[in-house]
Order: sequence, then structure tokens, then C-alpha cells
Amino acid sequence: MNSHYTYLLINILSVIFPFLLSFDKKVAFYKSWKYVLPSILITALFFILWDVMFTANGIWSFNPHYILGIYVFNLPLEEVMFFLCVPYSCMFIYEVMNAYVSRDILGSCGTRLSVLLSAISLITCIIYHDKTYTIVNAGICFSILVFAAFIYKFRNLGRFYVAFLISLVPFVIFDGIITALPIVSYNDTENMAIRLFTIPVEDIFYCLSMLLCPVILMDYFKQRNTKE
Repeated sequence: MNSHYTYLLINILSVIFPFLLSFDKKVAFYKSWKYVLPSILITALFFILWDVMFTANGIWSFNPHYILGIYVFNLPLEEVMFFLCVPYSCMFIYEVMNAYVSRDILGSCGTRLSVLLSAISLITCIIYHDKTYTIVNAGICFSILVFAAFIYKFRNLGRFYVAFLISLVPFVIFDGIITALPIVSYNDTENMAIRLFTIPVEDIFYCLSMLLCPVILMDYFKQRNTKE
């Protein structure tokens, strides 16, 4: 497959079913759009800035054979879409789990998992302090985890981690396609050069950060609306 529409189609496929199922009566995800959309946009702005800097510094690059050639902030349009489509789909999974699974499976383990993941992130930062992609991914992940667990004290961390584990399945599939073709090529001198299939292992930190941010923001907007 070598088409300028490839990355665009991957984005559409990643979001089309969650979008259509947003109107499921029990989940009724569309009713939360007023919280979901600003949460995604705020998160996207941060990650797009990060993406622009990494592209400019050669941390990664995009294969012109798989993109339309339309650029926003010096990024392919499809890359900007990625930060809208993937978080939407994963937030949908989170809301589905809340709607259909009444029991908080992990419960109080959420905070302990956050401590463990924070420790892994911090240790990774220390060991790979000279690898830009690694230290930025692990450092941001560490910061968000600490904020979520100990500053914001997000009460649904256990539920989030279950949804995150489920979200990893489509994420690995779609990210695997993007890195296998490749649509995105990584400069391995700036990362650990350890791959999960074709995906840099740092992308797990990346995925967790990109999903936890909008979920926390959505929770904050919902709580603020309840208080008003």
C-alpha cells in the first residue's frame, strides 16, 4: 500500500466506529461532547507543540508517499488529526467501561499503579537522560501521573487503567501500521532503540500521557459544571 491517502484513512478508521457508537443509548457519549471536545483540544495543543519541535529537530520525520501534502504548523494535516481522533476513541472506551462495568475492578490499586508507573518513568528518565525522545516521553508521563494521583487526586484512576489497557490494543495496531510502512520514521539515536513490534517502546508512555490528560480535563469540566 503506497497512497497519499493512507495516513488519512488510518485516522478515519481509528475514530469512525467510536463516533457512530457515541449515540448508543446507555453510553450516550454525545451528551458529554461539551466536556470531551475542549479536553481533547487543550491536550492536542500541547502535543502538537511537542510534535512541531520534535519534527524540526529531526526526532522523527514523515514519509511524503503516505500523506496528502497539506501542512499545519509544519506538520502533516493527518498528524494533527491523529491528536483528535485517537484521544476521542480512547475516551469513548473509558466511558463505555464506566457505563457497562459497574464494578471498579482495580479500585484502590489505581494509586499504587500510579506510584509504580511513576517510578518506572522516573528511572527511565535517569537511565536515558541523553535520549531526547525517551526523556521527554517518560518525563511528561511521570509529571502527569504524579499530578493525577497526588495533586488532582483523580478518583477513577482504577477505571482509567482498565480502559487504558483496552485502548492499547487498537493503539498498537494503528501505531504499528504507522511505524511499519513507515509513515513516521524515528531517529533511533534519540530513543532507546527498543521496539514493541515496530513501535518504539516510549510510545507506551506517550499513549498513557495523551489519554490521561483529556480524561482528567473531562472530569474537571464535569465537576465544575456540577458545582455551578
